[in-house]
Amino acid sequence: MSEAALSSRRSRGGGGAARRAERTAVSIETARYIERNIPNFEVLTEEALEIIEANAETVLAEVGVNFVQNPAALERWRAAGADVQGERVRIPRGLARQLCATAPSRIIQHARNPERTVEIGGKSLVLAPVYGPPFVRDMEGGRRYATMEDFRKFVKLGYMSKWLHHSGGTVCEPTDIPVNKRHLDMLLAHMTLSDKPFMGSVTEPSRAQDSVDMCNILFGEEFVQNNTVMTSLINVNSPMTFDDVMMGSLEIYAANNQACILSPFIVGGAMAPVSVAGTLTQVLAEVLAGIAYSQLVCPGAPMIFGAFVTSIDMNSGAPTFGTPEAAHITYGAGQLARRLGLPFRSSGSFNGSKLPDAQAAYETANSLNVGLLSGVNFMLHSCGWLEGGLVSSFEKFVMDADQLGTLHHLARGVQVDEEAQAMDAIREVGPGGHYLGCAHTQANFKSAFWRSDLLDYKPFETWADEGERDTMVLANARVHKLLADYQQPPLDPAIAEALAAYVAKRKAEMPDAFS
Repeated sequence: MSEAALSSRRSRGGGGAARRAERTAVSIETARYIERNIPNFEVLTEEALEIIEANAETVLAEVGVNFVQNPAALERWRAAGADVQGERVRIPRGLARQLCATAPSRIIQHARNPERTVEIGGKSLVLAPVYGPPFVRDMEGGRRYATMEDFRKFVKLGYMSKWLHHSGGTVCEPTDIPVNKRHLDMLLAHMTLSDKPFMGSVTEPSRAQDSVDMCNILFGEEFVQNNTVMTSLINVNSPMTFDDVMMGSLEIYAANNQACILSPFIVGGAMAPVSVAGTLTQVLAEVLAGIAYSQLVCPGAPMIFGAFVTSIDMNSGAPTFGTPEAAHITYGAGQLARRLGLPFRSSGSFNGSKLPDAQAAYETANSLNVGLLSGVNFMLHSCGWLEGGLVSSFEKFVMDADQLGTLHHLARGVQVDEEAQAMDAIREVGPGGHYLGCAHTQANFKSAFWRSDLLDYKPFETWADEGERDTMVLANARVHKLLADYQQPPLDPAIAEALAAYVAKRKAEMPDAFS
């Protein structure tokens, strides 16, 4: 609770004034990560799963995967018993799965505020914001290249969002900072402007090392070596190619006990077959090879089974989102991940719309609900995604962040304890009465229903008198309110100073580079 709220409680003013002060006080509250009390939705039969798993083993053994510009990786595979010809690695049946067995089934990612620490795996669901867009959009400035100031605003919004458990990584790409230095500013923002968990840099192995080094300052070196404090995104160059940049970053994180999402980046019909079963076969083959490699680097390294999958619009060639095919693949990938005993990453607020409009809402809702029901444990891109991932939208960020509350409430399932049965309420009200004033309603109305902090449910007349504001206008106002209310979480000044000094030192060691 904020100091203002505490002060109002302690004051000797009237009860009404105290309650009003508490309602208007700045509150920075984060809901605990989701623990599902509902079953996962499964679309694949046992026979289908066995076919896909067998086909994935065939792909690895007969077709193979490429580890490019990485002689050390080729040597590791050769020593493990793989057939290495040039940069092509063919993995004998069962070897990759055997290697993957040492990866843990659950990951605890520590935040600098222990209350924000999350668990990834099992029945948990951790929500993280959009990742990677070079552009931002808001009502005032329209669509434009992202800046570092935009980045800081998104980190603040993420910190202020109740239903968001994770600060994320590259919430937008700050194009006003040199390419080789912007990761330092981004990490510093996550570490100082929020106390939620965050992601490390993967765009160069040296930047992954910077991420580890900065975490050593923030958490202490011994703590970092013994605990996971970052979860970072490693993409496969689908189909079946593992480049030296991504693998180099993976090697750094694996060696330092930091978690990675091994995620094929697949647009069905372009980087994978058009069929669901064919795409799932490739996804599984790529994940098996990538996670197996992490275990060759460091047995026990924490890894997450990733699946970023969408389909292609055959008219324009653009990726599509929120489609039934993407849902089938996500559901199926969740089943495959659970059979491997690995945490699962997929889904998000995916949409292809240029604006936070009806298309964006439909596609986002489909994607979010699929993520919940498929058993996703780590949901990247859960808020702010627009235009197929090219844009981070401020208004959509708060729209999505508000809707994430519905996932929390859906995941609770249906309670049937004595209080939930409400038999006393039914007896009290009887035929022809109403429940508005009964004891059960009075005792439970604050927590019974999910309540939006954004959407408008007022009568028409009130809505009209207030300017007939649509959701975009309401979201814009909420962005400004959250940023105005933002309060930086406390951090030991010595640590803050050491982080700033590290960033300054690393920047001074290299000339600016914009490519």
